[in-house]
Amino acid sequence: QVQLVESGGGLVQAGGSLRLSCAASGRTFSNYAMGWFRQAPGKEREFEAGISRSGARTYYADSVKGRFTISRDNSKNTVYLQMNSLKPEDTAVYYCAAKRMGSISIYDTPTEYDYWGQGTQVTVSS
Repeated sequence: QVQLVESGGGLVQAGGSLRLSCAASGRTFSNYAMGWFRQAPGKEREFEAGISRSGARTYYADSVKGRFTISRDNSKNTVYLQMNSLKPEDTAVYYCAAKRMGSISIYDTPTEYDYWGQGTQVTVSS
């Protein structure tokens, strides 16, 4: 089992930036493909970005492509989400998720992931 703890959320003005971090513990981090999701009030949890176990492959939802960057540092057991040019519609609770032994395939639905963090709130003011 792996434990995930997100950090880095907060309040930012539209056009600003935030970097979210997700620290993993418990198992070999490089055995997991990772993803970032978000959930706004009254909405379903949505995929935003994913990264393969080695970091060689990244993929994004159309809504964040060109603005968000996912990366990972396997030596630090951490995955990051750099968010630039933030918009009010980016306001949500952001979750990181881990998939056991993921390949380089795209995993963009919540049911494909095995472990979840508790989430961190991101609020973008207009």
